[in-house]
Amino acid sequence: MAEDSPKRRKANFNEAETEVLIEQVLKHEQLLFAAGPGRASAGQKRKVWELIRHKVNPVAACPRDVEDLKKRWRDLKRRDRSKLCRLSQGCGPPPPPALGLLLAPEELPPTAAPPA
Repeated sequence: MAEDSPKRRKANFNEAETEVLIEQVLKHEQLLFAAGPGRASAGQKRKVWELIRHKVNPVAACPRDVEDLKKRWRDLKRRDRSKLCRLSQGCGPPPPPALGLLLAPEELPPTAAPPA
């Protein structure tokens, strides 16, 4: 009967997993996301994602695979951009201090830019 039960979903990413993921992806950002003639091959990118997986799994609530990490990264980027879009249109609360973690300073709206 256990064989017929539906697959259970994995636990949500905890804060430590998310921090390690962000730190590692930003560390290897050029290799993973660079465009143009100097970009990495698919094999090199796969090795980097495996390295990131090995860094995230020790702090993970459950074992994560590379696809889990890629999806989490896409979700983080989408949420960050979505928040920035809402803030640049003038609606919503003032920006939190960590806003723009995934975006370059020139991509931040003037109201969300940190003081110099």
